[in-house]
Amino acid sequence: MKSYRKELWFNIPTRREFINITRDVEECLRESGIQEGLILVSAMHITASVFVNDDESGLHHDYDVWLEKLAPHEPIGQYWHNRTGEDNADAHMKRQVMGREVVVAITNGKLDFGPWEQIFYGEFDGRRRKRVLVKIIGE
Repeated sequence: MKSYRKELWFNIPTRREFINITRDVEECLRESGIQEGLILVSAMHITASVFVNDDESGLHHDYDVWLEKLAPHEPIGQYWHNRTGEDNADAHMKRQVMGREVVVAITNGKLDFGPWEQIFYGEFDGRRRKRVLVKIIGE
């Protein structure tokens, strides 16, 4: 069995954004040479997410609106976490809802997706460098 590891780095200039990283992950798969196995894609920061869904701008807008209703950024004082001097309690909660990581099967050297599935990086407290781990195991 072979193993491959790579970090993808992001520096999002805004507080929140969704980025399609499917092509980056596919490039990692090509570099690995693995034809059959599993790929793990994981946000390595507690205010960011990795998830699988449709690449449709209306859906991404709806996610943003929905998440802001669930865990609004302001007023900042509503969160105990922010009493430590932080202002990102909402980002931690948004990450919890959207998830930390995804695992995708690899079949014949390709990501084994259902229709319309893509991999996304969700940023909820941007404006600094963050990374995503891509770990592939297989043959």
